[in-house]
Amino acid sequence: MKCPYCGDPDTRVVDSRPADDNTAIRRRRVCDKCGKRFTSYERIETIPLVVIKKDKTREIFDRSKIEAGVLRACHKRPVTAQQIHELVNDIETEVYSKGEREIPSTEIGEMVMNRIKHLDPVAYVRFASVYREFKDVETFMDELKKFLK
Repeated sequence: MKCPYCGDPDTRVVDSRPADDNTAIRRRRVCDKCGKRFTSYERIETIPLVVIKKDKTREIFDRSKIEAGVLRACHKRPVTAQQIHELVNDIETEVYSKGEREIPSTEIGEMVMNRIKHLDPVAYVRFASVYREFKDVETFMDELKKFLK
């Protein structure tokens, strides 16, 4: 790697360790020419995942949006932060493991619905009411009946 101080291409690694929850490697380097030290980070290059929204617009996948929705649904429920974190991790892993460059938001929503159903029934109904855009009490009751079966 090229030295940021003198531009010499010959640098060597003197220390390596995991960084950012094991998603990157932090490397301490030293330049053989000027002797200065610097840090570099090595990360896996990922292809950006695009989410196709219901109105056909597209945006970059953002894990924090899933987390925010699940947190709202689980507000004042006996669900731990660790359980929410694991649920969001599972969804993110499943989304990226599909290997697609684009994924419909409806598919992500169904993944959340399936997982949150097993986490907490009240959180499920809360999430479903927003996700399915219930217009009246009848559609809300229909969803409840499906859940109770």
